[in-house]
Amino acid sequence: MAKNSIRQQNLNIPSHIVLVVWSVIVIFPLWVMVINSFKDRLSIYQSPLGLPKKWNIGNYGAVLRDGDFMGYFKNSLVVVLLALLILLLIGSLASYALANWRGKASRSVHFFCIAGMMLPIKIASINILEQIRFMGLLNTIWSLIPIYVAMGVPVAIFVLTEFIREIPYELTEAGIIDGAGRLQIFVRIVTPLLRPALATVAIYNLVPFWNDLWFPLIFITDDRAKTVLLGVTRLFGQYQTDWSKVLAVLTLSAIPVLTLYLMMSKQFIRGLTAGAVKG
Repeated sequence: MAKNSIRQQNLNIPSHIVLVVWSVIVIFPLWVMVINSFKDRLSIYQSPLGLPKKWNIGNYGAVLRDGDFMGYFKNSLVVVLLALLILLLIGSLASYALANWRGKASRSVHFFCIAGMMLPIKIASINILEQIRFMGLLNTIWSLIPIYVAMGVPVAIFVLTEFIREIPYELTEAGIIDGAGRLQIFVRIVTPLLRPALATVAIYNLVPFWNDLWFPLIFITDDRAKTVLLGVTRLFGQYQTDWSKVLAVLTLSAIPVLTLYLMMSKQFIRGLTAGAVKG
């Protein structure tokens, strides 16, 4: 037994080394961003990787006081949260229908739905811009929500459909025997079991929605409707850039993403590992 435990520990050493190296790679840019947000502009160039000699919190005060960044944060939160809620609703309903559709055409429809994972939506930016202009949504935060929902639907259907198919049919059959309809079965039986998969879909789409700059840059020019990353572009000058304020804004913008991830991390891990071990 002792030899087996030692052998197992030796086998785990390479994986631990890989995880440590990967953690350093991921944490390093966050470290640089945070520590430099507390420096003045000259100190960033003198020592970009070291701790600040004097911690300057004035960058955060200047950002919150001088710019309309709280408005940008609010716009980003509204867009991302509404897009995620609509995405989870549409994705879960579509996946429930596809998972219970036993016809031959179901595979074709399922493949058509997830084909969007292979085609980047940005290649259709010109046509999307024309549609947004036709709907009168230009220069509003509402122009971003349908785009983000369309971006996330293929992944949502891909993840949720397979997850629903793993749910024992006996649970659905018991609901039918008790007289429950399809919608009642979905709400009362399926949805509670989908929480890990829903958290996986939400976190997977949270980062690209929050960090998207492409579509806000195309659709929005009004300051009142700008998102966080689009608002950061105001700090970039033609001849010089105040990097301390830029990094302060980026640090603040990372807080909601990290907070939501920590809140849903347990469900996220369960969703990723669901079905990995059987028996």
